[in-house]
Amino acid sequence: MMETELAAILLTLAFLLLLVSMVQPLARKIRIPDTVLIALLGIGLGSAAAAVTSSLGLDLFEGPAEALMSFPINSEGFLFIFLPLLVFQGALDIDVRSLAHETGTVLGLAIVAVVVSTATIGLALYPCAGQPLAVCLLLGAIVATTDPSAVAGIFREIGAASRLSRLVEGEALLNDAAAIAIFTILLAAITAHHQVQLGDAVLDFAEEFAGAMIVGFSAARLFLWMASALGGFPAAQISLTVVLPYCVYILCDEVFGFSGVVATAAAGLTVSAYGSSTFRPQVWRFLHQMWHQMVFWAGSLVFILAALMVPRLLMGMTRWDVVLILIASGAGLAARALVVFGFLPLLSAARLTPPVPGRFRVTMVWGGLRGAITLALALAVTENPHVDGDVAHFIGIIATGFVLVTLLVNGTTLRTLVIWLKLDKLSPIDEAMRNQIIAIGLGTVAVKVSALSDELGFSARTRAGVVGQIERRIARERAANRFEAALTERNRVTVALITIANQERSLLLDLFKVHGLSSRRVMEVLLRTAEAMVDGARLEGRHGYAKARKKRLRPTLRFRLAVALHEQFNIDRPLMFCMMERFEMLIITHLVSTSLMRFVRQRMEPTLGKRMTEIVFELLHRQRRLIDDALQVLRFHYAGYADALESRILRQIALHQEEEEYALLERENLISAELHRELRRWIETMRHRLAEPLRFNLRSGIEQRLRTFLAFNGIPDSAIQEMAHRVSICFLSPGEHLFRAKQKVHTVYALVSGTVEGELDGKRFSYQAGDLVGACSLLEGEPMSATVRSSQFAHLLAIPGPLFRILVMRYPIIARQVLKMIHQKGLAENFTLTAGPESPQQALAGAQKAA
Repeated sequence: MMETELAAILLTLAFLLLLVSMVQPLARKIRIPDTVLIALLGIGLGSAAAAVTSSLGLDLFEGPAEALMSFPINSEGFLFIFLPLLVFQGALDIDVRSLAHETGTVLGLAIVAVVVSTATIGLALYPCAGQPLAVCLLLGAIVATTDPSAVAGIFREIGAASRLSRLVEGEALLNDAAAIAIFTILLAAITAHHQVQLGDAVLDFAEEFAGAMIVGFSAARLFLWMASALGGFPAAQISLTVVLPYCVYILCDEVFGFSGVVATAAAGLTVSAYGSSTFRPQVWRFLHQMWHQMVFWAGSLVFILAALMVPRLLMGMTRWDVVLILIASGAGLAARALVVFGFLPLLSAARLTPPVPGRFRVTMVWGGLRGAITLALALAVTENPHVDGDVAHFIGIIATGFVLVTLLVNGTTLRTLVIWLKLDKLSPIDEAMRNQIIAIGLGTVAVKVSALSDELGFSARTRAGVVGQIERRIARERAANRFEAALTERNRVTVALITIANQERSLLLDLFKVHGLSSRRVMEVLLRTAEAMVDGARLEGRHGYAKARKKRLRPTLRFRLAVALHEQFNIDRPLMFCMMERFEMLIITHLVSTSLMRFVRQRMEPTLGKRMTEIVFELLHRQRRLIDDALQVLRFHYAGYADALESRILRQIALHQEEEEYALLERENLISAELHRELRRWIETMRHRLAEPLRFNLRSGIEQRLRTFLAFNGIPDSAIQEMAHRVSICFLSPGEHLFRAKQKVHTVYALVSGTVEGELDGKRFSYQAGDLVGACSLLEGEPMSATVRSSQFAHLLAIPGPLFRILVMRYPIIARQVLKMIHQKGLAENFTLTAGPESPQQALAGAQKAA
């Protein structure tokens, strides 16, 4: 019997999926959203099944009808089986970097709109419904959830503005969480028969949100670390992404008492933000494809299964219920309009969010469709044994009617509205580039078609006919081209820089395909800074792009902490790993920079013109010099490690190209599948050997570097060795301060390479390799008179002040050498030409006094 029931369930699922697979082409043909057609199909199936089971003479269909009516799914099944998948994929598909600029707008729509909708609908129904205010507010919370699937589908199909899609999808991501949190609070109050305390409710709401965000982010980072450790097993990595949403949803909902929806959304956003630097590009692409397919099944099933229950939820509906449905629908539309047209402009006026165009706002108001989650919450109320029958009847009918109104009225007219508002048109920049791009692309196509025609031996008449048609199209596009006139030079520069930043991201992802070429952390930093360059160029043009690019070369907070541990406690290991990552980052940035400069000359110049190309090329060239300077500083001190790292990178690229070559031979049937597998095993063996970590000695060469300083000539080798063990390493980026004016000197810096500059009263002087910075001030016991900063990438050895004083007391020749060097330069650190001790004996006395 059990096997028969299971077979019936599986057959019912198969039948529903068969129907769903036929809905998509039909919906596109009759130009209505998929979800609307699926809902109508579900309602029709539910009505037909109810009619069959309650009538006689249709025994043939009674079995299938009973299987549909008794399908084992309830509200808990909807919320625990389908909701984690839908929320996680929605978050995974969002561009987190772009969404970050819309945080205020999304939060306003997701939280403020839910609260306002709940209150407005509840207060509008309260005088008419004959139900307590808490029940009316509960209904408001249930119908406050929005379903973006139909809206997003329309936007994708007609090519609506990407920002509009992002706002709608971002709102829906947290909208369900806010509505479900309010629903939970109100339902608990109704079933326990006590009043809702507003202060406690707000605190509970905030606690659920904050706790869920922390759990979701932490769990996602843990799973990403696990996925990174499973780098050679794509199936295992992808399986982790299926486990993650269910884990965080159930843990938060059942164990911690937080919002499972918020936790799942936070986990999905975290994976979206860091996934591209954790998963190989091909795995990341497949992961997205798999999740799209899973959500297509889940979304379609949840909609059709929820729609099957509509006839049951609408049983006993009266004419007055229809009036209440219209009141609720009007109140919901008014509440959404109030938030979109009233609250969002206030956020924009306060400069908390970018302005939202009026056409976008109209579409967002009308596009607030409700769907399966609303039906599932209504079903949860009707199934709750602690809810009074009249309340359950009221909630079930009004919520279901509300969903049908939004689907059948808003859903079927949204496409017409979007087209009428001209939101399907290209942006001004894209419109300006369209003719130019088509003309350039067709020119390349004409050359290739002509060559192909000669190669295939087609007649000259055939070739002339096809190529002539292409050339006529080129002439029309060139005649219509207004690229130079339509865009100012600043706009063209912005377009060029955004293109370069996006191309850099693509190049980084191509390099990430090479196994072992880059660590996850390095690729994460590089991708994040490439995205920051896109944002910088879009918001501030050339200045924003350059600022974001320079920031990549500056030490990170993690690097600074590692330097502090190295300098203060002689803990070298964190700095060692940071230096290895910095080496790797600089070399990969150097590779990408080379490719970008080639891309500018070969691909960008025909599209954006020579003037724009020169501007971008000059900017890239300056950045290339900075990269080369930074690499040169590191290579100078760690030449052996640099050679080893470059050799390994080149060998990894060679192995990747070898693997690609064998794959091509196998696709062309030039080698057998068995031979291909054998060759891949050999390549994996070689990769495993290359994966052995390189040895990096942070203190390599310090003793030899100290011997090159004139100040230390003549002191014993034992003193040099002692000093080498106690000095710390310091790397400065351009513009980074070493000393500030009036700062007391606790460390003497031995400049190994690079240049640092001092400035006092508008006058500048420089320290070169071989100089000791801060030595004179330390010997005198006086603070620095000048501000000293790095003018380029510099490598220094930091000698602790007490150690330097002891060395001067033991070996007075150091003081004499320091004074000699200062007077040879004609200046001292306090910028008095004769400043400083008048004799080596005074220098020694000053050092003894300071010690």
